[in-house]
Amino acid sequence: MLFSFFTNKTQNELKDKREQLYRVAYSWCNDELLADDLTNETLFKALKKWPSLRDKSNVHSWLFKILANCWYDHLRKIKPSESIDDLVFIDDETPEQLLQQQEIIIQVRKAIGLLPMGQRQVITLIDLEGFSYGDVASILNIPIGTVMSRLSRGRLSLKENLLKKNINTQKKSRQKIKLRSVK
Repeated sequence: MLFSFFTNKTQNELKDKREQLYRVAYSWCNDELLADDLTNETLFKALKKWPSLRDKSNVHSWLFKILANCWYDHLRKIKPSESIDDLVFIDDETPEQLLQQQEIIIQVRKAIGLLPMGQRQVITLIDLEGFSYGDVASILNIPIGTVMSRLSRGRLSLKENLLKKNINTQKKSRQKIKLRSVK
């Protein structure tokens, strides 16, 4: 054995504790190999520090304190991670829905681009960026009443442009889907 200067009584005492140490280590980590490693590391450290142990009657709690420290050291070394098997990869949106959303975004951007500059600025700052009317009035250096009227006219124009675009798109899609009977 590595530490041959120990008495047979000491070696037997540590061997007897090995099974208990292993059971506790296994209950903590739920991994046979890791529990065995922790037990061996505990016994190795105990043998190494045996000469410095003052109260030999308290070996039992001393060994389990070493085991706990070995366990804490192990936990510090590993980084918390999730097993890829535990992750759930579910997306509520289908590729078709994402494509449709992208098409809507493109249509809205085009419709906003058709607005006069004043209306475009106000709609962008209020509806897209979430600024208050007062903030927009300050940013553009215009009265708050002008902000409200530009916003109102801009929203109305935007709505009309998008509805026209939607109606035209529906007409085109209906024209493409004409079925004819074949005899």
